[in-house]
Amino acid sequence: MKFNAFFIGLISCFVLQGQATERKLVWADEFNQPKLNLDSWVFELGDGCPNLCGWGNNERQIYTKENHRLQDGNLIIQAKLKDGVYTSTRITTKDKIEYTYGRFEVRAKLPVGQGVWPAFWLLGTNITEVGWPLCGEIDVLEYVGKEPGEIFTSLHTQASHGETINTKKTKIDSIEAGFHIYAADWDEDQIEFFVDGESVYTFKPKNKSRAEWPFNQPFYMLLNLAIGGNFGGPEVDDRILPQEFIIDYVRVYQ
Repeated sequence: MKFNAFFIGLISCFVLQGQATERKLVWADEFNQPKLNLDSWVFELGDGCPNLCGWGNNERQIYTKENHRLQDGNLIIQAKLKDGVYTSTRITTKDKIEYTYGRFEVRAKLPVGQGVWPAFWLLGTNITEVGWPLCGEIDVLEYVGKEPGEIFTSLHTQASHGETINTKKTKIDSIEAGFHIYAADWDEDQIEFFVDGESVYTFKPKNKSRAEWPFNQPFYMLLNLAIGGNFGGPEVDDRILPQEFIIDYVRVYQ
C-alpha cells in the first residue's frame, strides 16, 4: 500500500530489544513517479571491467539502464537472457543520498530460481579512497535462488578480510511469496537486522577499531539483481529467466 509524503513523514516508532525507539523519516523513494528519480539514483553499467570484472564475484550479468521499469508504484528490476547474454540493472545513491546511522528499510518481492541473487545493501562512501572492505559493507537483504526459503544478512569489514564471517542465514518459510520488509537499524554501537519486524541478527563488537567497525561514517545504498557468481551460483538455470526483483519502496529513518 502506498502513502503520501505527509503521512510517511510523521514520526515512526519501532520496538528494538524491548524498548520503543522513535525515528523520523528523513528520505524515501516510493517509486510512484513515471521514471526513476535521477536526483537520488545512479546507474552502474557494464560488467565491472576493467577494474572489477564480474563485479568482484564472477557474476554473469551485464548491467544496463533498460532492465528496469516503474510500474504501479514499484521499481521492477528484470534479469534476462538473450542470445547467450545475461542482463540486469544495478542502481546506487552514491554521491547523492548518503547517511551515517539510521534505519534503512526496503519492501520487496523476491525473484526465484537457481542463479538469481537480489540485494539491498550499503557501502561506505570512502570506498574510492580506502577500497573494499576497509570502507565497510552492510548487506540488509541478500537472497540466492539456490537456497530457497533463506535470507542472508551480513557485514563485511577489513578485520574479516571481506569474508562473510559476521553474518546470519535465517530460514523463513514462504519468504518468496508476496512482499516482505527488510531493514537494518544502525547506530554508533551496533547494527541490528530485521525481517518483517522480527530481529534476525545483531552485530555489536566490543572492538571499535577502524578494521572492525568502519560503520561510523556515511554510507550509500545499492539495489541490484545479479546472476550467478561466487555466491549466487555458479550454476544458473536458464529456464527460469526472465525473473523480476520488485521493490515497493526504500525508506531511511533517523
